[in-house]
Amino acid sequence: MEDYEQLLKKAQEELPEQAQGGERFTIEKIKGHLEGNKTVLANLKQIAKSLQRDENHLLKYLLRELATPGKYERGDRAILGTKVAASIINKKIKKYASEYVFCSECNKPETKLVEEKGITYLRCQACGAKKPVKSI
Repeated sequence: MEDYEQLLKKAQEELPEQAQGGERFTIEKIKGHLEGNKTVLANLKQIAKSLQRDENHLLKYLLRELATPGKYERGDRAILGTKVAASIINKKIKKYASEYVFCSECNKPETKLVEEKGITYLRCQACGAKKPVKSI
């Protein structure tokens, strides 16, 4: 009979190679520029799409968190009414993802926002967990 160390070594050798790059789900960084006293965000809709969330939901969250007016204009551009640093916007998008995208139980991004009886829930497609989230 093989001892524990030999069995462990054999099991580790048979494991598949880890995928390159660490995390399998990454959030794209915001791309934008300043126009006068406004901030123009070029890829907010693409970020919302990669998070599988409605672009208006994400914009509404950012506007509330940043305490600034804003809207979508001319297709994909989002315009914020004040100057905001990209690093701050990226932090807010990460916060949005932790509240409205990643499952609180298994930490996977395979979730959906569902509304039941006026309450919005984050339902995980991977583990089945369901948690109420704040409405925006």
